[in-house]
Amino acid sequence: MSVQALTYVFVGLTFSLYIVIAIWARARSTTDFYVAGGGVNPVINGMATAADWMSAASFISMAGIIAFMGRDGSVYLLGWTGGYVLLALLLAPYLRKFGQFTVPDFVGERYYSKAARVVAVICLIFISFTYIAGQMRGVGIVFSRFLEVDISVGVLIGMGIVFIYAVLGGMKGITYTQAAQYCVLIFAYMVPAIFISILVSGSPIPQLGFGGTMADGSERAVLETLDGVLMELGFGAYTAGNKSTIDVFAITAALMIGTAGLPHVIVRFFTVPKVSDARRSAGWALVFIAILYTTAPAVAVFARLNFVESINEQTYAETPAWFRNWEDIGLTAWRDKNEDGRLQYRAGAAFAGTPAFTGTRSDTGERLLSNGVTSNANEVYVDRDIIVLANPEIAGLPNWVIALVAAGGLAAALSTAAGLLLVISAAVSHDLLKKTFSPNLSEKQELLYARIAIAVSLGLAGLFGIYPPAFVAQVVAFAFGLAAASLFPAILMGVFSKRMNKEGAIAGMLTGLALTFSYIVYFKFVSPNLNTAEYWLLGISPEGIGFIGALLNFAVAALVASYTAAPPDSVQALVDDIRLPISAGVAHHH
Repeated sequence: MSVQALTYVFVGLTFSLYIVIAIWARARSTTDFYVAGGGVNPVINGMATAADWMSAASFISMAGIIAFMGRDGSVYLLGWTGGYVLLALLLAPYLRKFGQFTVPDFVGERYYSKAARVVAVICLIFISFTYIAGQMRGVGIVFSRFLEVDISVGVLIGMGIVFIYAVLGGMKGITYTQAAQYCVLIFAYMVPAIFISILVSGSPIPQLGFGGTMADGSERAVLETLDGVLMELGFGAYTAGNKSTIDVFAITAALMIGTAGLPHVIVRFFTVPKVSDARRSAGWALVFIAILYTTAPAVAVFARLNFVESINEQTYAETPAWFRNWEDIGLTAWRDKNEDGRLQYRAGAAFAGTPAFTGTRSDTGERLLSNGVTSNANEVYVDRDIIVLANPEIAGLPNWVIALVAAGGLAAALSTAAGLLLVISAAVSHDLLKKTFSPNLSEKQELLYARIAIAVSLGLAGLFGIYPPAFVAQVVAFAFGLAAASLFPAILMGVFSKRMNKEGAIAGMLTGLALTFSYIVYFKFVSPNLNTAEYWLLGISPEGIGFIGALLNFAVAALVASYTAAPPDSVQALVDDIRLPISAGVAHHH
């Protein structure tokens, strides 16, 4: 069977599985809809958390970033994994014991104010939209390549699927769907990784192959070989870092505390029966996440090696079919600058700006791209986001593996998109309407509004997916920065400081959000030509500014709190109560 036919089969089967699960586990009450009735097994919840948390950025984009950035790309690995540990130890059990539905719920109750709750909702919507845009873009890329449709059509198909099972199943349907999606995505990630590891290094375990020697009998280390190949082509050594230490530190810290402030991951800990289960499911999730995260660096190295070897110095007629397939949707491109009829893959940007595919080819089969530059020797453009998806094709693996990876990429993007939509809808229906503006809503009305909110947010997210602001993983990094600067400090101080009051928390959240948001917008959209280390504040890039935003948030909050009244006694008692261990493990509510 052709790749396209197999993809239809795999995607069709996995999608029908998700929809059957959503119908089987559909939400019948608001508790079901928001927190799956609070009765999910820790192992299942660990799988669901892992799928929720490993988005299109982890599955599609992360290995691509590491493949092209080399050692500098490891900040994503460190930050995302470290942040997960931080969340599991510092916040999850306390928030579970607090026993509410959403993050703004916690902020509103803990800071005894509707204003604080509304500010938390605004932060949450900012974060979730930035994040979901990256997911929708990932869905569009997968569909457009493997089902041969336009990227925007791909985004629309993805929106339709998520809509069905998020609206039907709520958190309950999504939890079980995500456990299924985890199984699909991890299988799809590991199968090609193991195949390629055997081809490149002779080891069936990618993590060992990554540090092993080449299978071609040369006895050279895999990384050493890649360093040599890249340096010959004018790139820096793969294993050398180019970022300044402070920037690496800031990005890692922003991603870490951003992870710990991510609303759609925190809400997963409300879905288990007891506080001890929250810790247990966090442990399981870490195991499930580690399987993919320890494999990603190996996938990145093998992919970069295979990529260079399969296209460099080939004539256009000799190029493998995968190169032309991705070219058809504008994610790879070639321009023959030295007119020798061969593809030269070298250091430097192949074109000024992103290649806009004009739909015309010259006689040699090359694409004529707008605004081509001939200032450097590089003739090949490749979009980072295709590396994992194209990897099995580049390595010449069988068609069923290629189709499997497409299904896995979709599972990763859709599971996170569904989790985010749920968080947005709960924030709108539960926190803004029910708890703030119209307290008399019946449960039925609240569910209706939650479903309308999902539909509206999906529409907006789809627009972002069709007109994306950056690479998938970069867009996601901004979401983490915003979470780090706004919600994380408020939640942390809410759990650990009795003195923190509403004035401090609100001032801190607004300051952190404003600084981080304006910094990112300035360097990414207003004057992108100034986006270099010499113009950055303290040499910290827009991806890392969330860390400074968080520090500022803490400082402003502490200052404002010290000049305003202490929180009422009931709130101070609540803080003591959250941190007291419950001996019998019985959850209680206020």
